[in-house]
Amino acid sequence: MASSSDLTDAEFAELDDLLAQTPKPLTPVDAVMLDGYLCGVLVQPVLLTPEQWLPNLFDFDGEALPDTIDATWLARTRELVMRRHAALNRAIAEDGWFNPLVLEFDDEHPLQPPADDDEVDPMAELSEISQALMPWVAGFQHAALCFTELMDLPNEAVMNTLARLYRHLPAESREEREVVDTLDREFPLSTLEDAIEEMVICVADLYTLTEGERYKVDTVRRETPKVGRNDPCPCGSSKKFKLCHGTT
Repeated sequence: MASSSDLTDAEFAELDDLLAQTPKPLTPVDAVMLDGYLCGVLVQPVLLTPEQWLPNLFDFDGEALPDTIDATWLARTRELVMRRHAALNRAIAEDGWFNPLVLEFDDEHPLQPPADDDEVDPMAELSEISQALMPWVAGFQHAALCFTELMDLPNEAVMNTLARLYRHLPAESREEREVVDTLDREFPLSTLEDAIEEMVICVADLYTLTEGERYKVDTVRRETPKVGRNDPCPCGSSKKFKLCHGTT
């Protein structure tokens, strides 16, 4: 039986390698984006099945894997993904906290230098903190764009919480830039640790805000009044209900 524990560092690295082996022309997420994507799936106001959300981690457009895919590769990749999904769900539900997989800058992932005036790189416009968190938040946004139920909720608290997350993405409009500037001014994040804590709190808040919708049970309403066993049967037979249709 497969372990239900969270992934080790070695297994995170293995998963990153496995995702990179997704056959072209499919474009998969990497391990960091996957982590954000899974949280974006978990906070949806509907319960999503793996069959619904798995395709979009192997390809941004949700294209299906080829029929000739290596079954061993797929089984191992899916096992690691499902274990991380279960661990995140358990941690958020029980503790209101989880440890996100955040990008560490090194020779392979260098910090983007400030953009010059001639060529503006949206990534380089981000602060060092946002550059570190952007891949994770981009994975979260990927889930929100694939499954729009979260963004469609008429809930101001949900929208405000999403804005607190999306402040780490490059602003695509003047309005988005103004929102980010307001957040930076009113809720500054001075260290990466503060920003990670705020990011985790946002996810936990969204999980709580959508929990009622996610586990809502529709009440079955009786279209006709309840008939007592000794009342006349509503079929018009003049018999008591218990001696007529109440026997079925």
